[in-house]
Amino acid sequence: MTSIATAYKHIHLDDLQVPIVAGTTMKVVEIIIAQKAYGWSPEEIHFQYPDLSMSQIYSALAYYWDYRGEMDLDIQRRFDFAESLRQQAEPLNLASRLECQE
Repeated sequence: MTSIATAYKHIHLDDLQVPIVAGTTMKVVEIIIAQKAYGWSPEEIHFQYPDLSMSQIYSALAYYWDYRGEMDLDIQRRFDFAESLRQQAEPLNLASRLECQE
């Protein structure tokens, strides 16, 4: 896999032009989704992902804010895809599944 440097010291683009944290497999979008979903501060992100340095986290956040429109579209696309999979899946009926095990 090749990596293309960006203006952000800790952010590279992979072969598909997806921004990732340099030296990791963590996508910038994963950090942003976690922050939005849980309301995490940069310090909490670091606590949850201790392998990321604060510099890497702040670089990912800066990248997001500079490319917010594109990133938000990507987040929405990911949500829509997950939602379509959820709607196609068979409904889980826990009670009937537990009855079958008895």
